[in-house]
Parts: sequence; C-alpha cells; structure tokens
Amino acid sequence: MAGIVLYFQLHQPHRLRRYSVFDADHRYFDEQANAEICRKVADKCYRPATQLLVDLARRWNGRFKVALSVTGVLLEQFERHAPDVIVLLQELVRSGCCELLGETYHHSLASLYWPEEFVQQVEQHGEKVRAVFGVEPRFFRNTELIHSDEIAAMVAALRRPDGAARFHGLFTEAATPDLAAPGACGKVYAPAGSPSLRLLVRHPGLSDDVAFRFGARNWEHWPLTAEKYASWLIDASRHGPATVCMDFETFGEHQWAETGIFRFMHDLPGEVFRQSDQARFLTPSEAIESHPATAVASVPRPTSWADASRDLSAWRGNAMQAHALEEAFRLGRRLHATLATEPRESARAETLRGLMRTWRLLTTSDHFYYMSTKGDADGAVHAYFRSFESPYDACIAYMNVLKDLEKRVESA
Repeated sequence: MAGIVLYFQLHQPHRLRRYSVFDADHRYFDEQANAEICRKVADKCYRPATQLLVDLARRWNGRFKVALSVTGVLLEQFERHAPDVIVLLQELVRSGCCELLGETYHHSLASLYWPEEFVQQVEQHGEKVRAVFGVEPRFFRNTELIHSDEIAAMVAALRRPDGAARFHGLFTEAATPDLAAPGACGKVYAPAGSPSLRLLVRHPGLSDDVAFRFGARNWEHWPLTAEKYASWLIDASRHGPATVCMDFETFGEHQWAETGIFRFMHDLPGEVFRQSDQARFLTPSEAIESHPATAVASVPRPTSWADASRDLSAWRGNAMQAHALEEAFRLGRRLHATLATEPRESARAETLRGLMRTWRLLTTSDHFYYMSTKGDADGAVHAYFRSFESPYDACIAYMNVLKDLEKRVESA
C-alpha cells in the first residue's frame, strides 16, 4: 500500500481598508480587522487544530504524519496577535510528524507575472521558515496550487547556497484530462521538462469531501464518519499515494466545531489503522522518495485548485482583475528598477525598501480574489471571504492604494 498524504494550507492576508481617492493617509491596511480576524481564527481553528495534530502525533508515536504550509504574512500576524500558535506549530514540527513546505512568502501570483520576484519571495519564505522552525523546506506548493510546466521549471532551477536543488517535489491539481482520469491522482509523476522533480496530484474528491461537503446535510454521504472516510482513503491508496489537500481553516472556521469536524479528525488515524494494518501516513517528501515516478505529466497552461474551473479565473477572470494585476506588477518592476540604482545604505534606499515591502503585501492573491464577479457556488465562496460589500468596492479600494503607492515611489 502506497500511503496517505495529508496537506493543510495556513494563510490570512493583510486586508485593505476602504481606501478613498481623497485619502491622504498612507496606512493602507485595516490593522484592527486583521488583528481581530487573526485572533478569531486562532481561537476557532489554529489553536485547537494544531493542538489536535500534536496530540495525534504523540498518540500514534510517529505513525500519523501531516504536511503544513504557512505563509510568511500569516507568520507575521501570529507573531503580533497569537504567538502561542507558533509555539504549538514548533512543537508539532519537533515531533518529526510534520513536514513544512515552501511557497511564496506573500501568497502571491508572482509565478505568473515576474519570475525574478517569484524566486525572491520563495527565498524569503524559506528564510522565515528556517528562522522560526529551524528546518529547510524541501517540498513546494505554489499559491493556490497554481502549476504549469513553466512554473515547475522555475522551481527546479531554485538552488540552495551549496548549489543543491532547493526542492525535490511539488503539488499540482487534477485539472487536466490526463490527471483527472480515474486512478491518475494516485500516481507520482515527473513534470514535463523537469525530470529532477516529482509531482503529487491532489485528489479533488477526497479533499473536497471534507473541505466543502463535510457539514452539508443535503449531501448523500452526510454525516461523514471517520470510519467511512478511512475506507475511502484506504481504497484510494492501494496503487499510489492518496493525496488530500485543503485549507487548515477547514477545521473550526469553514466547518465549525459543531459539525463534529474535530472529533472526525481525532478518530481518523485510528480508523485507518484499524481497517488496514498496512496503511501508512506519509509526508509529501516520504511519498515521492518511496515511490518512483510512473509517468510524465504535462501541464502546458496554468491550473489551480480554485473554483469549479480549476484555472486562473478566480484571480483574473474579469477585466478589473486583469487590469489590477498588470498595474500592480508594472509598479513592482518600476520600484525594483529604481531601488537597484540606489546605494544600499542610503536613506532613499531604505525608503524604497519600505515601499517594496508594502508593494509585496499588495501582491497577495486574496486582493484579486475579492474582485471576482462569478456567480453560483463559486461566487458564494468569493463573497464569503471578501471583506468588501462588492467586487467593485474591492477593486476601487485596491486601485486607490496602488495609485497612492505609485505617487510615493515617484516622490522617492
């Protein structure tokens, strides 16, 4: 039996305040709301869910394992508003039962617009993980599982200071006909053009059964018990890794504690081991190290795990989003070029570095996600996360902030 891979993503953006074109204040972010949301989600999800994983790691003595990816912008918020969550995460990592993954520091779309900035954000995230947890990420997940052959090549080219490859594997979504075919999710692949890397494919059905359908009383499989789900995992893992990926906020935030989500997770490992003495929970790195690539996966156009379409339309599906993204990265290149001409120790360079940090917070993908005008189920999910009354309000506030930042770059 190949094993079961559980991966959870932890992320919260720095949300913008309702910034007017007449606003002269350079404080762009709603710090009060960001602090309140971070503390609220820490109470409902991060604290109890991480403690549960620590308890499971102890109880099963190394047999239960997970992978987590924590964005740099969320680690910053933990440091300010919920430092005890970092202590819990450190305890989980020390247990040896949790692999921390690499990604872009700011949960950005840089891989689609600016390869050099993508590299810098990945390096910055790696430095943060090493500083906080003392480990080196070896497996990669791009923002929202955005993947293509070109992105895989960029990841394959990343190097550590000693010249060794920084990553040996990454995640992708079952969003192409080949990867969505029956049984395809349970294989280990090599990305087309990057034979040194290995791909694990997220199983959309098993992942969304928990992330989206767990508390849905009109779902034919409700209530989803640990016993039932364990049997599905075991069946899916008979010929390759059963890879389940979802937001960590599923536990307690998206699926409230009243749904039984914590009891479900508490009971799941025991049910898996009870039903199969060969079942194994693996970290992503263990999965690719113990199973050779059986095929090459070609993903010529970027895919993602977002929305029903599994493409990029969640962030650039309308003209507002496309324009905002183009303008944002145009300003970033201009800011970077200006900074490159300055002596590093000059006061002006210090000012420009501060502006670059602000700009990077504006590259977080959530800002463009809030501008989506989709309808139906996808639209409801976008509206759930949006801190503005409408996608148009989100776009207006964002463009006003971007224009003010551009004036500050010109002044500098």
